[in-house]
Amino acid sequence: MQPPRLVTNRFHAPTRVGPTTQLPARFHQSLPGYRPTALVEAPHAARRLGVKHVHVKDESDRFDMPSFKVLGASWATYRALLHHLGATSEEIPTLSALTERLQGSNLCLCAATDGNHGRAVARMASMLGLQSKIIVPHDMVADRISAIEAEGATVLMIDGGYDDAVSHSAAQASETTLVVSDTSWDGYTDTPGWVVEGYSTMLAETRDQLAARGLATPTVIAAQVGVGAFAAAVARAFARSTGTHLVGVEPTEADCMTTSIEKGSITTIPGPQRSIMAGLNCGTPSLVAWPDVSAGYRTFVTITDDQVTTAMRLLAQDSIVSGESGAAGLGGLLAHAAALGLSSTDSVLIISTEGATDQAGYRALVGSDTTTGSDTTAAPAAGATAERTA
Repeated sequence: MQPPRLVTNRFHAPTRVGPTTQLPARFHQSLPGYRPTALVEAPHAARRLGVKHVHVKDESDRFDMPSFKVLGASWATYRALLHHLGATSEEIPTLSALTERLQGSNLCLCAATDGNHGRAVARMASMLGLQSKIIVPHDMVADRISAIEAEGATVLMIDGGYDDAVSHSAAQASETTLVVSDTSWDGYTDTPGWVVEGYSTMLAETRDQLAARGLATPTVIAAQVGVGAFAAAVARAFARSTGTHLVGVEPTEADCMTTSIEKGSITTIPGPQRSIMAGLNCGTPSLVAWPDVSAGYRTFVTITDDQVTTAMRLLAQDSIVSGESGAAGLGGLLAHAAALGLSSTDSVLIISTEGATDQAGYRALVGSDTTTGSDTTAAPAAGATAERTA
């Protein structure tokens, strides 16, 4: 494992980043319980970074789940099922119409996950009256398994990490089992591409919220990477913005995208990946995400578990409950502020991609109430984990 580092991206070429789309937003807005998540100011974080202001897109409550992942999972599930049925969105325009069409079906939705994506796929299966099977790494914490099972899913724990769970899920594909993955491999790219599209809703909300406050596009945006799906969506939304510096953030021991940038092509790093930022514990970038991420980000940085814990505690001071993977963006900026050249003229956007999905782990690391975020300065505990954000 290398120490924290900053890598300037020699492939940075924003004009090569793909376009964004409005189609998922219209779909999401039709779902029961849709509402934009909050964009909140974080003055403590701004003071620590020495910047003009920090805004945080808080994804701790999206469709009553503690993560943004349902945006990608719901759109990808909808599109994958349309494809499976040989139907178009004009023929089946809504979730209720899709549910009616699937009545009596013996279809099962399957996904690999470190928590959030799998729970979101399980939720979609439940809403559609389908079965779901979610494949998880051997070290997933009990709270996250229970949350997936509460959605009605069958959870299968396998030996190995996230990449092993992905391989196992891919082998489940059949006429009656539809794999809804947020990462891609040779011959499987459509559904992960729809996951990336689904995240565009969150970024469109962010743009609208900034504009409503009379704020320009931020000068610095930090995004967690993982396999790259979320980071690709951020690139599509903001990479072409003049004067905006995109920074990709990874754990030091799960730095597959940073390593791939250094090597010049998609590279698999050796495992296991055991950062507390479990949602970022990925060994191989997604084929679908690579073009947008490699072209859209000016800089990549890596951080330690201690550095992300500092970011979680700082966000708690601003009453923002952010899980380990959710706080990674801020952690990257805190750890590399001087090298990034952050200054008092900068405006920063952070996306906190998850809340406290492991309540006990969050309290052990941050020492705060997960509802208010009020700090009680408990010491961190080893072994706490987080969820997949890529």
